[in-house]
Amino acid sequence: MPMFPNLEFLLGSPKGVQVIQCVQPLEIFSTTTIDFWAQVSACLLADKRSMRFPDVVTFAFYCRRANLLNLKKSYTGGGIRIGRGVVFHIAPSNVPVNFAYSLLAGMLAGNANIIRVSTKFFEQVEIICNAMQSIIEQDIFAELRHRLHVVRYNRDSGVNEKLSALADVRIIWGGDSTIAEVRKAPLPPKSYDITFSDRYSCALICADAILALPDLTGLTKSFYNDTYLFDQNACSAPRLVIWQGDVNKVAIAKERFWSALKKLLVDYKIEPIIAIDKLATFCLHSGDSAGIHLVSAGTNKLWRIEVQRLSGGMDAHRCSAGYFLECTIDDLEEIAVAVNRKYQTLAYFGFTIAHLKEWFLQARLLGIDRVVPIGKTTDFNLIWDGHDLIRGLSRECIIV
Repeated sequence: MPMFPNLEFLLGSPKGVQVIQCVQPLEIFSTTTIDFWAQVSACLLADKRSMRFPDVVTFAFYCRRANLLNLKKSYTGGGIRIGRGVVFHIAPSNVPVNFAYSLLAGMLAGNANIIRVSTKFFEQVEIICNAMQSIIEQDIFAELRHRLHVVRYNRDSGVNEKLSALADVRIIWGGDSTIAEVRKAPLPPKSYDITFSDRYSCALICADAILALPDLTGLTKSFYNDTYLFDQNACSAPRLVIWQGDVNKVAIAKERFWSALKKLLVDYKIEPIIAIDKLATFCLHSGDSAGIHLVSAGTNKLWRIEVQRLSGGMDAHRCSAGYFLECTIDDLEEIAVAVNRKYQTLAYFGFTIAHLKEWFLQARLLGIDRVVPIGKTTDFNLIWDGHDLIRGLSRECIIV
C-alpha cells in the first residue's frame, strides 16, 4: 500500500516523497540549482504555448541565469547557509504561476520540496511542470530529482498531516481559511510555518503627474495588468485608489485616467454573477459609510465608488473584476487611518522614492509590506509580505 495513495504527481514520485527526509540540504543558490532553473527558463521561452500566457513568460525571465546570479549577490558573506531540509508548500488557487515562484524559492534556499497545486486545471501549471520534467531527466540533474515534487489532491486532512509531518518548513499561500485548515495538521517540534494570509492592496496616484502625462496608454495598461489580469483576485491587486492633489485637478485626472482604462476593457469578460456581486457589495458599503457615491462608467466591467474620506474598516467589503473604492487626499498622512495589518502592497504613480520613504518612516503603518510603481504589483520578489524567503527557508551555520 503506497504511503500517499490519493496524490496525483505532476512531477516527482511517491518513492521520492517517502525518502525525502533523507535528502541532504544544499547550499543556497547552488550551482546545480541555478543551472537547472536556467535551463527551465530557456525551455519555457522556446515553448510556443508559453507565449499565450504572459505570467509564464514573466516567470521564465525571472528564473533565467543572469537574474538568479544577481539575486545571489544579496546573500553573499556571513556564515555558511544551507537549506533547512524539506519544505511543504500549499499554493493558492487564484494565481496559477505562484506555485512555481514558491518552488523556486524553496530550491534556491537549498531544500527538497513538496508543493500542492490547486485541483483547478491551469494550462500554465502543465506547461511549467512539463518544462521541469524535461530538464530534470538529464543525468546532470539526478541529485535534484528527489528534491522536486509537484502534487495535486483534493482537500484531505489525512494527506495534509502526512506531508506536514515531513516538513521542516511549511509555506501556506491562499488565505485565512486555508491557513486555519492546514494548521490543524501538526508540524514536527522544530518546524514552523511561513504564511501568506488574506491581504489586499491600494494605489496612490498624484493628480499633477497624471495631468503632466501626454498619453496615459502605458500607465493604464500597467494598471490593467495589476488588477484585471487576475480579475482583481490577487492580494497585490489594488482595490482602493487614493488620489492626491487639488480637488479640481483630481477631478480632471480621474476623468482622463478612467476613460483611458475603459478603452482597455473592450475584450475583458465578466460573468453575470460578478455584476450581481458588485451591486451587493455596493449596497453593503452604502450601509456602512456616509458619503458613498457610485460613479457611472456605463459598463459593469468598471465600478467606481467614491468615498468622502479614508477610514478604518474600508476593506470590510470587497469585490473583484473591476470594483474600486477611491478617495481624494491632500497629504499622505491621511492614509494611515485606513491602513491595517491586512494591507500588502501600495502601488504608486507620480511620487519619488525619497518622498515615499520619508512618509513611510514617519507614518509607521501597521500594514503595507511593499511599495512599488503601478505595473509592478505582481512582480515576484524573494522578500514577500515582509518575509525574506531565502533566509526563512535556510539555516546559517557559524564556524568560529
